[in-house]
Amino acid sequence: MVAESDNTKQLIAKVAEIYDWLDSQIRKSADLAGKCNACGTCCDFHTFGHHLFVTTPELMFLAANLGVENIKQMHTSQCPYNIDGKCSVYEYRFASCRIFYCRADKDFQSTLSESALKKFKSLCSQLNIPYRYNDLAAALNSFVAIPYGTG
Repeated sequence: MVAESDNTKQLIAKVAEIYDWLDSQIRKSADLAGKCNACGTCCDFHTFGHHLFVTTPELMFLAANLGVENIKQMHTSQCPYNIDGKCSVYEYRFASCRIFYCRADKDFQSTLSESALKKFKSLCSQLNIPYRYNDLAAALNSFVAIPYGTG
């Protein structure tokens, strides 16, 4: 395995910090954040009627933790990491997955999402990484076609 660059190590640590911050914000505001029933319903985006968007640092974080070869393409409206109704990458799940609960306060979710996006944009500027905010299917499919950090 190729040694990780200092930039990649920094990115992984910073994304983990953002995720920890998000998780703490959700715990602090549990009444607004709602509760996940781990039913997997929201992971079928078309059926649930929403889109999930991810940032470049989040994809890089997922790839660093799973291995680039384990990034899956998305061929249907269901997240490819939802296996039998459960998230198979729960520990590394995206910010939107952390924030969105079926029965939560929409204003709370929106505010938290905007704050997280600012943190990801700042991280990209800091580490000179292109910032992209893409629909999950487009992001995963592009990543698999041309993995970030390989070209």
